Amino acid sequence: MNDQKRRLAICLSAALALSGCATVEPRADYERANRYIADVTGQDASYNPADEAAASKRVEALLASGLSASGAVELALLNNPTLQAAYRNVGIACADVVQSGLLANPSLGLSIQFPEAGGRSNIQASLAQNIVELWQIPVRRKAAEKELDAAILDLARQAAELTTEVRRAYYAALSADAVHEIARKNVAVADRLLAVVQARKDAGNVGELDLNLARGTTLEAKLELQQARLAAHSERRRLATLLGLTLAAESLELTDSLTTPKTLRINADAVVAMAKANRLDLSAARRQADSAAARLHLEYLKIFPEISIGPFLERSERRALGGRKPFADAARASIAAGTPTIPAIQSRGERNLERRQEINAILGPSISITLPIFDQNQAQIAKAEIELEKAQKQLEAIDRAIVQEVRQRVDQAQTACHLARFYATDLTPQADRNLELSQETYRAGRTSLIVVLDAQRILLAARRSGVLAEQSAAAALADLELSTGRPLEAILAAAEPNPETTNRPDDADESRSVPDTGGPR
Repeated sequence: MNDQKRRLAICLSAALALSGCATVEPRADYERANRYIADVTGQDASYNPADEAAASKRVEALLASGLSASGAVELALLNNPTLQAAYRNVGIACADVVQSGLLANPSLGLSIQFPEAGGRSNIQASLAQNIVELWQIPVRRKAAEKELDAAILDLARQAAELTTEVRRAYYAALSADAVHEIARKNVAVADRLLAVVQARKDAGNVGELDLNLARGTTLEAKLELQQARLAAHSERRRLATLLGLTLAAESLELTDSLTTPKTLRINADAVVAMAKANRLDLSAARRQADSAAARLHLEYLKIFPEISIGPFLERSERRALGGRKPFADAARASIAAGTPTIPAIQSRGERNLERRQEINAILGPSISITLPIFDQNQAQIAKAEIELEKAQKQLEAIDRAIVQEVRQRVDQAQTACHLARFYATDLTPQADRNLELSQETYRAGRTSLIVVLDAQRILLAARRSGVLAEQSAAAALADLELSTGRPLEAILAAAEPNPETTNRPDDADESRSVPDTGGPR
């Protein structure tokens, strides 16, 4: 019996050893995601859920020194709560990988049956382990690892999108600040013009109509100043939301300024090739397709859902022996022999020998197989095949869309940079000269006030449009980075212009066609 117990203990120990000791430690996966984020955003510092204190310390340092556009991106990558929540998806996928490599727990069965008239009970015990997972685990783990890769790439994609949103919000805040400043200057110009009209009226050179027109212009300028102030504060609050800040947005110190970018000349074909090699959504779609293929393989392996093996033990029951009655046994033996007789008494050795000859327990292997007669996993296999086709089509859709999207972004960036340059070098300076000339002629009495007001209106519109053009150019460059999956510096370094394929919005002005933005990053 001791040998049987020893064999059962060995089987139990082996089963426990197979279970192993698995832990979930996603730190390495967070670091891998941050390397992808650094490649696509150009920012080395990123949030790590395993080191919250370092992120908080860096956020404080960034806020203390004023925010540049790149500093705002870094701060958002460290402090945006939505992105921080997305990091947990990587941790969840890491846990799924660990789970995919674990065997299912064994099943322990125990049955105790008591004899009706008393005695030793019947005991049956079994320990079963489903072994189909031995060949399912590698496929299941491969699928989970592909899902983890997709989660990491999706996190990096969200970080890239956040980077673009922050850059756009930063430039929008700068633009709103610039429009606010233009509105402030416009109030000053309107006040000066009102003073000139008042002086001419006092001299009797103009009537009440001119004075009222000048006053109306001043009132409109002050109203527009209030609207511009609200717009500037609103844009700053939107930026603060993306940065994950709760402080007063008006107190943010934005250290960059809107700069007129130079005209871009980029080889669109080279940028398309770069996008196909670096777009994170395309890489994530590839991982999803690989995972779907592994899931299909796994469903085929599930045709036999369960094959369980393990030890089985049974101890048979034994009826209880009746109690001994010496006097009654002696009387019965004497009557049977016809003479006083001592009854037969079995010795302890004879009793032990008899018990050793009995079969007390049965120990041996057991196997249980679920036969795939009615359910051969056909539905799940078909479902997995459709999921694979779906993933492949989604991959194909992203791959095809990249071509037109990137070409559109290149064209948009080139055009936006050209328009911003045009406002800065041609249209706004011309409107400024027209206003100065109209004011001089009005003071001399050679033109009407309407001409001055019209020139002032044109200059104000040109300044506003120029600021918006610079903002659009900066935003278009950020969109180009997002659609390509690489920082702008890498795009310009790799995509040298090709005169035969490059879109050139300003072919007539060769002096402006320089592959350098000169603008905000």
